[in-house]
Amino acid sequence: MEKSMYMMLIEKTKTYNRITKKVILEHVENIRKLDDAGKLEICGVFKGYPGMAGMYILKTESRKEAEELCRMEPLVTGGYATYKLAALQIANRENNYLL
Repeated sequence: MEKSMYMMLIEKTKTYNRITKKVILEHVENIRKLDDAGKLEICGVFKGYPGMAGMYILKTESRKEAEELCRMEPLVTGGYATYKLAALQIANRENNYLL
């Protein structure tokens, strides 16, 4: 079964500017674990978009699994960020760019 892709948009909360080094290290460790497990396609930080921290593109078996991964993100569990999750339909040469 082909994995589905989901985009996790990470939005800053009012407490984001009080984030600790410990939480940042936990966040990076979470990224490593997702990558090692083959669950992370790409991630990054948004520059020039107030209120947005960044995003993950997740590869999962289901939306439920993607939701679980989002809820485990240390920025979210620590209250420094919230998230929105969107299904991502990939357009590429193999599917004629969804034509």
